[in-house]
Amino acid sequence: MKRVLLKLSGEFLSGPSGVGVSPDATRALAEEIAAAFSRGVQLAIVVGAGNFWRGAQQGSDMDPATADYVGMLATVMNAVTLQDALEQQGVDTRVQSAITMQEIAEPYIRRRALRHLEKGRVVIFGGGTGNPFFTTDTAAALRALEIDADVVLMAKNKVDGVYSDDPRTNPQAQKYRTLSYLDILNKDLKVMDATAISLCMGRDMPIMVFDIFTKGNLERLLAGEHVGTRIATNEVSSFVH
Repeated sequence: MKRVLLKLSGEFLSGPSGVGVSPDATRALAEEIAAAFSRGVQLAIVVGAGNFWRGAQQGSDMDPATADYVGMLATVMNAVTLQDALEQQGVDTRVQSAITMQEIAEPYIRRRALRHLEKGRVVIFGGGTGNPFFTTDTAAALRALEIDADVVLMAKNKVDGVYSDDPRTNPQAQKYRTLSYLDILNKDLKVMDATAISLCMGRDMPIMVFDIFTKGNLERLLAGEHVGTRIATNEVSSFVH
């Protein structure tokens, strides 16, 4: 792999509480990313905001567009937090926001993002797509296509891939090794939202779903190993035996 986009949940920064920012959890995440990044792969990141804001819940009595804008602002908070943690690990980092806030982040400019990646900087994309009604999953798929990434890495916590059912409640659930995009949509597997899956399917952008907190998983992925579940156009559904 030459260039990848890593999709992170905002909860990864919060630790066990799932709310706010935990310095210990954020440091552990930054250490894992920094160790993997040292392999020389160009790395871009999209981070969600679930540790601060979930519009469907907290914004249920708000105008939907306004609730989504609050969530987009929260992603920038997480992006700047992650930037600080990565730079403490010695990783040169830039934050670009789809919502202009020039005092703390560059505006999203595709060519500038590509230049940063070519210079060996990690680029963190905040602000979602800059538009309401789109999730950060969709932002991740969109940015991956724009920067011509080789793969989208969907990081999970304590779930090491895609399963036929929720493994935390169904011990009989089977883990998929490979899946097609249509399998994801037809089986209604909760990996990414349908818009993000459709974007990736339209341009055959592979997706790898993996547990980022299993030490070394991200580094192994960037080294080209098969970790977790791979989703692509021509993949045939297969289970891990």
